[in-house]
Formats: sequence, structure tokens, C-alpha cells
Amino acid sequence: MEKMTIKSYATKHKLSIFNVVKMVKSGQLKSEVVEENGKEVTYVLAENTKAPLQTEIPAVEETSKEYLVEKVARLEQDVAILKRELDALKMSIGIK
Repeated sequence: MEKMTIKSYATKHKLSIFNVVKMVKSGQLKSEVVEENGKEVTYVLAENTKAPLQTEIPAVEETSKEYLVEKVARLEQDVAILKRELDALKMSIGIK
């Protein structure tokens, strides 16, 4: 197991420091707290394998054309409603 600081782990695995701290606190990553020069330093104990968060993206299922057409129609209705609401709001505050 390799010992590295939170910052170096985040950089190596292209994560934010905040996310690495959350992973350490939740127990998703093994860690060790060491006192150096009167300060507590947290080291992540990383294995020499892939990053633990890198999971495969599941394949997108084939969706039927009818389902997609129905979904687009619903979205178009929602957009029309939102446009009407926006116009009403603009008129009520005197912009349009």
C-alpha cells in the first residue's frame, strides 16, 4: 500500500480535495493520521490499482422510438408552459 497525502491523492486520481476528504471521513478510503512537527497529517493508504471511484458506465439500453417521441412531446409542453409563465412574470414587473 502506498501512503500519500490527501492533496497528492486528489491530484493523481483527478478528484477534488473536498471529495477525497469526504471519502476518508466516510470510510471509503483507508487513511492514517500521523503527527508531524506538531501537526496532524492525514495520509491516504492507496493500493497500486485503479482508483476506487472509477466504475464502468452501464450501457444505455435501446429505447423505443415511441418512448422518445413521447418524452420530447412532454418536454415541448413543459417549455411552452414555462415560456407563458415567464411572459406573465415579465408583464407583471413591467419589462415587456
